[in-house]
Order: sequence, then C-alpha cells, then structure tokens
Amino acid sequence: MATIDECRAALDRLSENLAGADGGVRGAAALDRSLSCHITDLDRTFTGRLDGGRIRVDAVTPGPPATKAEIRLAMTGDDLVALVAGNLKFAKAWTSGRVKLEAGFRDLLRLKSLL
Repeated sequence: MATIDECRAALDRLSENLAGADGGVRGAAALDRSLSCHITDLDRTFTGRLDGGRIRVDAVTPGPPATKAEIRLAMTGDDLVALVAGNLKFAKAWTSGRVKLEAGFRDLLRLKSLL
C-alpha cells in the first residue's frame, strides 16, 4: 500500500509533468480550478488548485473532502502512484471504477486530452 508521502510525491510529479507538457495537454491543464484527490485506502484527501498547468497542494486532511472541489478525484494510493508512473492507463482505471473523476461538463471536455 502506498504511503501518504508516496502519494504526495506522485502528485508533485504529476504537477511537473503537466507544467512541462506542450500543445493540447498544456492547454487543457491551464485551468484555474479547485481540486481534491481522496486516497480511499488511506482515507486522506489532498486539496488544492489546478492553476496555470500545475497542481498546488494546500492541505492533506483525514476523511473524504470536506468541501466540493470543482475537480474531484478518488482512488487508492497504489492506483495514484501507478497512474503517474505510467503503469496504469487512466481510461481503463476510470471505466472499471478504480478511479473516480467528477467535474463540470466543460471541465471534463477540456480534461479529456489529459487522459
């Protein structure tokens, strides 16, 4: 089972990957939205913002998200680490229910190029 530190490192790596992307991926990541990522097996939630193509984590709190972020993710820590490492494809994890993504329709359309 991935630790909180490994999950934080994965989110930092994802942020670096988004910031270094080009073309449509960078454009899709250039949203300014509140973000939450609930790590279900550790029952911890990372909250912050997707801003300027980077993920900024502001807090890690116990339990599910206390407030409804504009972009909401939920998955196990192992799945987060595997997604960022490229060992798990987002589309497959999402369609099988291993990863949950909730956002407004327009945001989902923009985010689909990241997936």
